[in-house]
Amino acid sequence: MSDFDAIDSLLDAVGPQAELPPCDVRRELRERARLSKAQVARALGVSPSTLSGWESGRDPAGELRTKYAYLLDGLNTKLATETTAVPAAEQSASDTVAATSTAASSPGPDQGEDEVELLAVPEPCVLCGRPAAQRVAGFAQHLAPADCQPTATEATAAEQPTSQAWKAPLGTARPARAAARSKGPARRAFQEPSGPADLIREAVQGALAEHRGDVDAATAALVKRAIPDAMRLLDETRKGARYDVIAHPWIPDILKKQTARGADQIWEARPKWTRHELPPGRHEVTALDINGAYLSALKTHLPLGQLEHSTGLAHDRRRSGVHLITPPEWEHEAVLPNPIGQRDEPGPLWVTEPTLRLLLRLSGPKHQLCAPPQIHESYTSGATENLLEKFRIALKDARDTAIADGDGLTLEYVKAMYSKFVSTMGESNYNRELYRPDWMHLIRSQAFANLWMKAHKAHDEGLTVVRAMGTDELHVIGTWRRVFPEGRGVFEVKVKDVYTVGAPPADPAAAEEADD
Repeated sequence: MSDFDAIDSLLDAVGPQAELPPCDVRRELRERARLSKAQVARALGVSPSTLSGWESGRDPAGELRTKYAYLLDGLNTKLATETTAVPAAEQSASDTVAATSTAASSPGPDQGEDEVELLAVPEPCVLCGRPAAQRVAGFAQHLAPADCQPTATEATAAEQPTSQAWKAPLGTARPARAAARSKGPARRAFQEPSGPADLIREAVQGALAEHRGDVDAATAALVKRAIPDAMRLLDETRKGARYDVIAHPWIPDILKKQTARGADQIWEARPKWTRHELPPGRHEVTALDINGAYLSALKTHLPLGQLEHSTGLAHDRRRSGVHLITPPEWEHEAVLPNPIGQRDEPGPLWVTEPTLRLLLRLSGPKHQLCAPPQIHESYTSGATENLLEKFRIALKDARDTAIADGDGLTLEYVKAMYSKFVSTMGESNYNRELYRPDWMHLIRSQAFANLWMKAHKAHDEGLTVVRAMGTDELHVIGTWRRVFPEGRGVFEVKVKDVYTVGAPPADPAAAEEADD
């Protein structure tokens, strides 16, 4: 075969890509068919988060693209040929507006303590586009169902069948391999779980069965698949949530790596502090280990949507993101670490929401430990502290149960799930379903801020703080058990090490002999 014959063969194998409708039509077809994201995702062999990305602007490739196009074409044909297609479309549009508006007016599981802000100047509603006088969780929206109605243009569009908005190419054929049932991607032990706890429990049981009770082999297998399993758990805990997770939003350049092996411009305020001078004498130091630091840090204010740039504005507690600030001077280095960590160069720097909130708290009337930071510019979005709360609770409950039962296998699996979930949501080759480097920095910084507050609590309670390192290491002198509960729970601490520092007091008798 000549070189040109090989190239022609390769080109023949590629073939044309299946045509896909616009992303808003993809979602409309699924919703009109009353199919959930989980149902469609299972049929295609992907996660609901991946499907959300396809409905938000990303396109699949290869065989997945062909399967997705075949599904959409089938939905379009089925819905268009129903005898009651137009009345059904009108009723579906009406139901969607009413249901969405009702969701906006009643607290959802993720709403938590979202405040309603009255706007001086109305803004476009995120649900219908008409002017709204209230803002909830950073998003303008109507609170009364009667107020949230489609515009005249939208109403006209809603009356048209979906097939008018997008016509699939004639003769869209079923993929050749779809006639025979394909094994598809490897399926996990959980297919129709009844809740988040079942995902974890059945995964552990399936791994033990697959490896015939070999705990070490099962642990290795579970840790290896911790990232996709964490994403599936996230999807399960987000069912019925008020807001969709935007998995791949636009990200400003400050959140992108400057070089392939470099870092972005965000400062996480990682503690790395050791007390320079200790009290006179010899002391016993206890190194405390903070349990589940990253797990606890999942409860932090996370931006819901795409980050928006602003300058010269005061801090808005209903929003979250990253901020360019000039940090205040810190005059307590002798007894407490600097809240922004060890930084050599002076001047402005980009910090995360948890770091900014910590500095604002310490500059407030309660503590008065520093001056307020100066905010120059920000990238923020409407935020909620409860976005990952069900995910966090599911992992915490599984961790607590594993500790109580002495189940080391489940404990290692759960640790891998939350630690890898945090570490791979940035620019990672191991997690393509979620690209939120802003979330990664915020969660890490929240863990650092939590450690700093524990150091401050120890200092306030009369303990001598000797070291604060990373997310989970605090060294103190004194009776620490009256300040921190001991145990393995996420609200407890355990002893990592005990050592002595300082010189013993001088012996007066020995000193007199030396003088003689």
